[in-house]
Amino acid sequence: MGEHVPQPSGAGSVVLNLGPGTGALVLYAPPELDGRELQISPRDAAGPRTHSLVRRRHTGRGVQHAAVYPDLPAGEYVIWLDRNVTELAVTIAGRCVTTACWPASPAIPGRHPGPRSAYLADPFDGVSLNL
Repeated sequence: MGEHVPQPSGAGSVVLNLGPGTGALVLYAPPELDGRELQISPRDAAGPRTHSLVRRRHTGRGVQHAAVYPDLPAGEYVIWLDRNVTELAVTIAGRCVTTACWPASPAIPGRHPGPRSAYLADPFDGVSLNL
């Protein structure tokens, strides 16, 4: 039996839990990474990695490809292309959604090419956002 490949995601299909000490990452990727699992791990730790699937997402700006990592403890992370190759370093801050573009991918219209954080305007103890 083959592995199930998820269908493209529509707007509003991702819920992110943000709060003190907890953030999230939206990693924009080129179409050739569609269906690929990319792993993230704390930069200083050799412990377990978390993975997310790059999926085609239909947005108001058209089709974009992204992997979403919800509920990450604040800190420094690296994104892994495979078991031994890191591709990108990002910083996750509490109460924030950090956005980043995969290296060598075309810039996403309306987005900065490097990692950046989107801070919540109000100091909530926790909040869920729909993308």
